[in-house]
Amino acid sequence: MKKVLSSLALLGLVAAGMGAASTGASAQEEAHNEAAPTHFPIHEPKEMDWSFAGPFGTYDKAQLQRGLKVYKEVCSACHSMNLVAFRTLEGLGYSDAQIKTLAAEYTIHDGPNDAGDMFDRPGKPSDHFPAPFPNVEAAAAANGGAAPPDMSLLAKARGVERGFPRFVFDIFTQYAQGGPDYIHSLLTGYDQQPPAGMVIPEGTHYNPYFLSGVSLKMPKPLSDGQVTYDDGAPQTVDQYSRDVSAFLMWAAEPHLEDRKKTGFRVLVFLLLFGALVYLTKRKVWAGVAH
Repeated sequence: MKKVLSSLALLGLVAAGMGAASTGASAQEEAHNEAAPTHFPIHEPKEMDWSFAGPFGTYDKAQLQRGLKVYKEVCSACHSMNLVAFRTLEGLGYSDAQIKTLAAEYTIHDGPNDAGDMFDRPGKPSDHFPAPFPNVEAAAAANGGAAPPDMSLLAKARGVERGFPRFVFDIFTQYAQGGPDYIHSLLTGYDQQPPAGMVIPEGTHYNPYFLSGVSLKMPKPLSDGQVTYDDGAPQTVDQYSRDVSAFLMWAAEPHLEDRKKTGFRVLVFLLLFGALVYLTKRKVWAGVAH
C-alpha cells in the first residue's frame, strides 16, 4: 500500500511539473504572438454610435460640415477625393451660393484652351475636388513610397470582417458602419505603445487598428485644437475623427437616406400586397370544397 501511495505521489509531481512547463510554454507563446502578430488589425475597431446607423438612420448635417472642414484643413494635403463634385455638397446643407464660394477657393488645372495651352482657373460647382498631387507616382514619392489612398469611397472600401455569429446579427441590425468604425479607430489609435519585443519598421508608425500590418507610413494626422469649430463642438482628436469618418461615409454613400426610405416603402408595399393576395385567395376559393 505504501508503494502504491508513493507511486501516486511521484506521478502527481511529474504531472504538476509537466503542467507548469506547459503553462510556461503557453505564456512564452502568448508573449511571442503579442510581439509578432499574424492577424490584423491587432485590435478590433470600436463599434461607435452613428446617427446614420440602422434602417432609419440619417446623416447629421452639422457633423458632416465639421467633417468637411477637417478634410479640407488636414486630410486634403495628402488625400484626394476625385469622385466627389462640389455640387454634391448641397447634401450637407449648403446653398448654391455657398457651394460656388467654396469651389472658387480651389484652383483647377484645365485646358487646353483655343491656343492649345493648359491653364489654371477658379473651381466651379461642376468640378471635383482636385488632387494634391499630379499623379500616383508623385504622391508616393512625397510620402515615403506609399501613395495615400483616394478618400472618395474609403468608408465603403475599408472595414474589418466580423466573424460568426455577429455577421448573422448584422443582417437584422443593418450594420453597415464597418468603414467609419475602422477610420475612427485608426485615427485615434496612434498614441498606443507597441508590445515589448515588437519590431516597428523604420519610418512607420505603430497603430494596432491598421488593417494591413503593425504600422503604417502615415504619421498621426490629428491633434487637439488643430481645427477650429464654429458651432461649439469639442475640438479633440476623438471628435475630429468622428466627424471626418461621418463625412467620408457620406462621400461614399450620399444617397443613403433616400435608399433607406425607398427600402422601407418597398417593404410596406410588399406586406400590404401579400395581405391582399392572401385575402383574395381566401375569397376566390371560399366556395370550393377541399
